[in-house]
Amino acid sequence: MNKDTIAAIATAMNNAGISIIRISGDEALSIMDKIYKSKTGDKKISLMPSHTIHYGFIIDDNIVIDEVMVLIMKGPKSYTKEDIIEIDCHGGIVVTKRILETVIKNGARIAEPGEFTKRAFLNGRIDLSQAEAVSDIINAKNELALKNSMNQLRGNVLNKIKVIRGSLIHDLAFIEAALDDPEHISLEGFCEELSTHIDDSLRELNMLLESSENGRLLKEGIKTVIIGKPNAGKSSLLNVLVGADRAIVTEVAGTTRDTLEETIQLDNITLNIIDTAGIRTTEDIVEKIGVDKAKRTALDADLIIYVVDASANLDENDNEIINLITDKKAVILFNKSDLDIIIDPKEIERLTGKEVILISAKENKGIDLLEKWIIGEFFKGQLNFNDEIYITNMRQKEAIAGSIKSLEMVKKSIEDEMPEDFYSIDIMHAYELLGSIIGEAVDEDLVNTIFREFCMGK
Repeated sequence: MNKDTIAAIATAMNNAGISIIRISGDEALSIMDKIYKSKTGDKKISLMPSHTIHYGFIIDDNIVIDEVMVLIMKGPKSYTKEDIIEIDCHGGIVVTKRILETVIKNGARIAEPGEFTKRAFLNGRIDLSQAEAVSDIINAKNELALKNSMNQLRGNVLNKIKVIRGSLIHDLAFIEAALDDPEHISLEGFCEELSTHIDDSLRELNMLLESSENGRLLKEGIKTVIIGKPNAGKSSLLNVLVGADRAIVTEVAGTTRDTLEETIQLDNITLNIIDTAGIRTTEDIVEKIGVDKAKRTALDADLIIYVVDASANLDENDNEIINLITDKKAVILFNKSDLDIIIDPKEIERLTGKEVILISAKENKGIDLLEKWIIGEFFKGQLNFNDEIYITNMRQKEAIAGSIKSLEMVKKSIEDEMPEDFYSIDIMHAYELLGSIIGEAVDEDLVNTIFREFCMGK
């Protein structure tokens, strides 16, 4: 591993109360001895105890750049397990960059994106799943996503994977030992025991795999597409959900010609809402483009909200929309329920198999029922963060799916009474795939790719 001393600005580059410059590596303390001057002028940072804070000045060629606080964290009791210095300076862009330039001038180099966390991983402080959780914490869109990422940072994925891998390697070692020394170690009756162990591992892995859908929704948000005929109240619904007049609302049918996207928080769940053009048969070329885009957008949705004007009869355009939502997770909102309703909700529920909720976007009524439905439909009414693990990472999901496939091959080999060395091949493959989740046996290119997605200074 490159042992250069690295430095970067760890806070956002804008005017603020303070900025933080982070330094990590063998030369961190000696660099500070060159550029730091205490108030009394007699303190050397390298001689100060770890995990202490010191007040003084950053100087360059005997010129004072700024008044600072310096935090010392000596390795291995630091984030990277190396010597770390954090300089808290005034939050101006110019002064922050000037201090960083002084640090670089005296022996450090600019850190690559994510290099501090990469060093924490390479130095064994955290595993790869915990490193990815750091990035998820930074990018968390809601409270539940943050809690899930914190659970992963505390090692719940690591611990689960270690238990499963431990079982696999124990069985693999027994098979290999028996094949090497059949006179003293017998495999008689072992297939039944192995089958039980594989079933246990498959049960745990399938639970992790099933959690990945909720994990994705927690991390990325629910892609929610609002569709309906023109003037059904789609844009009014969007404005109510966003809490602002985001979409133009008029009595003229076809006002919305293109998609309009907003992100909202709904009871700590993120909804990525897309308002679309009203779906209807039209000769207007521009409107037709919007209608076609609305249909394509709905195909990729996690949730479709079909808004119906409950005060008007259904027509062939509604039939087209109903066909569009047949195989999708969807809810039907009977808007304008403050007027006379001429459509039977029960009949629509029977026809579509989707739940109907009565609302009035104009009077902001029934929106709470929509919120409860979404929470109940996607997360069974609640999310439990005591012991639950939600896989949010596609790389981890693919590794789990691959290990399940390998273990199912082991089960098939047992059922077909294949030779034991067939078991070993697939068990080892599952073991290695699970190891890739926590960072064992991963190549350098993958590690570099993962950490390149981090922000600078983390």
